[in-house]
Amino acid sequence: MTHGISFPARPDGRRSTTEVGREVVAAALRAVDPAGALGVEQETAWRSGYVVHFRRLVEAGLATPEAWVRIARDGLDAVHQRMVVADDGDGPDTAAADRPLASLLDAAPTRVLHTEEVRGEGAAATELVVPYRGRELRGDALRDQLADWVVRGVMEPSAAEAVAEVAAHPGWLRAEGHTVVVLGAGAEMGPLAPLLRWGATVAAVDLPREAVWERVRATATRAAGRLLVPVDDAGVTGADLLAEVPEVATWVEGLDGRLVVGNYLYADGATHVRVTVAADVLGARLVRNRPDTALAFLATPTDVFAVPRAAVEASTDAYVERGRTAKVVGRPLRWVSRGQLLHRAYPPAADPGIGDSLVPVQGPNYALAKRIQRWRATTALADGGLVSFHVAPSTRTRSVLKNRALAAAFAGAHRFGVEVFEPATANTLMAALLVRDLARPPAPRAHPWQDEAAAAVHGGLWRAAYEPRSALGLAAVLGYGSARG
Repeated sequence: MTHGISFPARPDGRRSTTEVGREVVAAALRAVDPAGALGVEQETAWRSGYVVHFRRLVEAGLATPEAWVRIARDGLDAVHQRMVVADDGDGPDTAAADRPLASLLDAAPTRVLHTEEVRGEGAAATELVVPYRGRELRGDALRDQLADWVVRGVMEPSAAEAVAEVAAHPGWLRAEGHTVVVLGAGAEMGPLAPLLRWGATVAAVDLPREAVWERVRATATRAAGRLLVPVDDAGVTGADLLAEVPEVATWVEGLDGRLVVGNYLYADGATHVRVTVAADVLGARLVRNRPDTALAFLATPTDVFAVPRAAVEASTDAYVERGRTAKVVGRPLRWVSRGQLLHRAYPPAADPGIGDSLVPVQGPNYALAKRIQRWRATTALADGGLVSFHVAPSTRTRSVLKNRALAAAFAGAHRFGVEVFEPATANTLMAALLVRDLARPPAPRAHPWQDEAAAAVHGGLWRAAYEPRSALGLAAVLGYGSARG
C-alpha cells in the first residue's frame, strides 16, 4: 500500500521510479542542453547509466549563472509536476485517486499538533568543542586539527576558516533568535545534539516511533537547549511527513523565532525521494507563509560538483607525486581495466574541475533526492533567501555501514587520501557551519557552483590523486577485512 507523497501510478497501478527520475533529469536539461536531454530520454539502462546524466546536469550549468539556476528551477518544476499525493494504495484504479502535489500547499491539517517543551538541565557550552578520535578539541588543539585537515585536503580552507570563526565567537552557538526545525530529528548526521548542547532552540520532526522520541528527549534533557516536540491530543509524538505535510506545516508556522528548516531526512531507495519531496513542499509552504524562513541542507560528497582550481591543483600534485609503488602497480591496473582504474581526477588545467564522486551502488533514487535538495538551495538563494548549504564528509552512520560494499570502501578509503568521519565529529562540524551562516549570512558568489563549493568538508574526495570511482573498488578490496571486523 502506498500512502502520502509518491510517484505517479501507471494505468496498471505500478509506480515507476525510473520513469520519473529520467523525466525529471531530461526536463532539467532541456532548455539549457537539448542534446543532454535527448541523451537522457534515450538512456535504456537508467539504473546503471544515470551517473553520466547527473554529471551532465553540473557541466551544462557551468556556462552561465543563469544556466545553472534554470536547470535547478526546471528540475524542481518537473518534480512537483510529476510527484503526487496517493491516498488509495496500489492497483489499477489508483491513478484516478492520486492528487496533485500542489494541493498540499493549501491543504488543511486533519489532526492538530501541540507543542511539548523539554528544557535541558545542563549548562550551555561556552566554547566550541569538537569530539575527534577520543579527544575533545578546543582552542589551539581545534585550530591545529583544522590546519591538519586543510593540509591533508580533507576540507576546503574556507571550511576551516568558518569553523575557526565560530570558535572565536562562541555566542553564535546558541543561534539566538532562531528556531531550528530539524527534519529527521533522530538522524545521526543531524545537528540536534550539538545545537541542544549549545543552548539553541530546536523543533524536532520525526516519525511517531517511541524509541526515536525517547532518545531525542533524553538528549535534550542532558543538554542545555530548548526542545520543541509535536504531540497530538491522543499523546502521540511525531508525524509522518510523507502523509502529514499540512499538519507539520501548521505546527511549525506557530513556533516563535526565525525559522530555519533543515532537511536531514534519509530513507532507503525510492522513499528517500518521497521524503525529500515532502520536505521540499513543506519548505515551500513555510517560505510562502513566513518569508523570512531560512533553509538548511547537507550535501553528500558522493555526488558531482564543480570544484575550485586550488582543489584541481592539489589533486594534480598528489597524482604526480604519488609513490613509486603506486605508479608501478597503477600502470598494469589501468591497462587491464582499459583505463577504468586509478586514473587521475581532473585534467591538469581544469578551472573549475568536475569532481565526480558518484557511487553507482547508491543508485539513481539517492542521487535524485540529493539533487533535489541542491536545486532548492540554488533557487532559494537566487530568490534572495537565507540558505545554509554545505558538503558534509562521508560518515560512518548506521544507514551507510549496512551496505557492505560501502562499508568496505570506507574502511579502505584512507589508503587513497580520504578520511571517513565518525558521526559525532561530522555533525558537530556541520552544526558549527550552520550557526555561522545564521550569524553571518554569506553573500552570493559570482556563480552558484561557488556557493556549493564554499566551506565544503568533502573528506578528501575533491583533492585526492585519483578519480574516486576509479579507486572505489580497490578501496573496498583493501578495506574488506577491516569492515568485516
